[in-house]
Amino acid sequence: MATGHINLQAQVNMLHKGGGGPMHDYILQRVMEISTYILETGYTVRQAAQIFGVSKSTVHKDITERLPQFNTQLAQEVRIVLERNKAERHLRGGEATRRKYMNEPKLPMETLM
Repeated sequence: MATGHINLQAQVNMLHKGGGGPMHDYILQRVMEISTYILETGYTVRQAAQIFGVSKSTVHKDITERLPQFNTQLAQEVRIVLERNKAERHLRGGEATRRKYMNEPKLPMETLM
């Protein structure tokens, strides 16, 4: 779990002091929840989108555009997780392909000739 972060409600409240912020509360709440979740679990954008019931595009925009507007430190920490996931993407894809073919029945050699 990330340390040194103020709680979610305090973050939203700070944004609305002095006339409010450019985003609706529900968007700010979602951005903070998704960001914190990715940081704590190491989940991918796809996994987070599925958990939170939003599109991958929404998660990506929340993390890369909206979050840096009000919490640059958290944005940098989450970006590190996303970059690690991107670097490991080819490994996960290869593992999925291997599992797929391990579950398929083998054809006898005679049918291949």
